[in-house]
Amino acid sequence: MNILKFKNLALFAGGVLFGTAGIKILCSKDVKKVYVEGTAAVLRAKDCVMKTVESVQENAEDILAEAKQVNEKRAAEEEAAVQEDAVADDADSETEEV
Repeated sequence: MNILKFKNLALFAGGVLFGTAGIKILCSKDVKKVYVEGTAAVLRAKDCVMKTVESVQENAEDILAEAKQVNEKRAAEEEAAVQEDAVADDADSETEEV
């Protein structure tokens, strides 16, 4: 039982020591510089990603606009073809009546 208490006490003391040393290390100027450089790199990456996203959005808008134009053109051509068929059918029916 004494060994278990000693182990627990040693682990607790080690944790406190490690935590205290960790806090001092994290607050040092060198580590702060690493944080600043890391944050700057993340911000640069964010800017790069945002530029790419904007480019993709612009391309998607262009594609959508062109697709709408294609569909409008196709619908107009189909409507014209239907009208031509109707005119041809009318002409055929008038010819048959005579």
